[in-house]
Amino acid sequence: MTAGAGLDAKESESAYRAGGMRIGFVFTNYNNSSFTWEAVRSLVSSPLWYGHKIVVVDNDSTPEDVDSLRLLQKQWPEVEVIFNAKNIGYFKGLNIGIARLRESRPDITCMVIGNNDLVFPDGFIGEIGALQGLFNKYAVICPDLLTLDGVHQNPHVKNGISKFRRRIWDLYYSSYAMALLIKRLARWTGRWTKRRDYAAHDEPQEIYMGYGACYILGPLFFSHYEQLRAPVFLMGEEFFLSRQLEEKGQTLFYEPSILVRHHDHATISKVPSRKMWEISRESYTLYRDNIRILDDGKR
Repeated sequence: MTAGAGLDAKESESAYRAGGMRIGFVFTNYNNSSFTWEAVRSLVSSPLWYGHKIVVVDNDSTPEDVDSLRLLQKQWPEVEVIFNAKNIGYFKGLNIGIARLRESRPDITCMVIGNNDLVFPDGFIGEIGALQGLFNKYAVICPDLLTLDGVHQNPHVKNGISKFRRRIWDLYYSSYAMALLIKRLARWTGRWTKRRDYAAHDEPQEIYMGYGACYILGPLFFSHYEQLRAPVFLMGEEFFLSRQLEEKGQTLFYEPSILVRHHDHATISKVPSRKMWEISRESYTLYRDNIRILDDGKR
C-alpha cells in the first residue's frame, strides 16, 4: 500500500514522513505494566503517530498488572494486548505479537520489537523513515540504546566472542558459587577486562550482535522468515538472532541516528538472582552447543 492510497490526510502525512513505511511495535510485559504505559505514551504522543499499531504480549502477569493492561488498550485503540496463560519467555512472546501484527495488519512493513521498558523520542518514527535505504540492504537494524544514566548499549558485540571470554563463561556457569566469585572479581578487574564495543556508538556499522532489548525488523527479514528463532526462554537471544541472519547471508546493522531510551533490567530485576543464573545457564548451554558446531565446521 502506498502512502495516501485509501488513507485520510492525517494518516497519509504520517506515512509520508515515515518514508511510506507502515510501522508496527511489539513489546512483552511481565509484572511491570507501568513501563508499558510509558512506552506507549511516548509513541502515541509523537507528531508522526497515526496509522501505526502496537501489540503488547503479556506473559502471565499478576491480576493487578493485567487489569492495568486492560485499561491501557481501552484508552488507546491502536494498542492490542494479548494475554498469555503462562510465561513463555521473551522471543517466544515477541513471536506471538509478530504473528498477530502480520495477520491483522498485512500492510505493516517494519516492526520495532523488544522490551517494554523503552522510551521513544518524538522523532523516532521519522528517523526510521529516513533510513529506508538501509532496510533495502539489512534485515535487522539496531538502534542506539541509551540507558537513563547515559550508558550506550550498542554496538553490543562488534566482531564475535573471543575464546578466552567463552572460557570465563564456562567457569561462570559451572556452579552458582563460581558465578558469585567471578562477579566479585569482575568488579575489581572490570576496568581492564570489560568489553567496550559500545565505545563505537557514534559510528554506523555492521555488527555481530545487537543488544536484545530492541530491534527493528525490516521487509528483508520477513522475506526470509515469519518469526524470530526462539530456542531459549530468556537470555542469549542476541546470539540466536545473529545465527538466524547468518544462514541467509545477512548481518545486523547498527544505526546511531535511531535513538531509544532504555530503563534496563525492568523485567529481570523481578527475578531472584539465583533463578536468573539458572535461566542464563540453560541458555548458555544451547549457545555452547551451537558454537561447537560452528567451530567444528571451520576445521
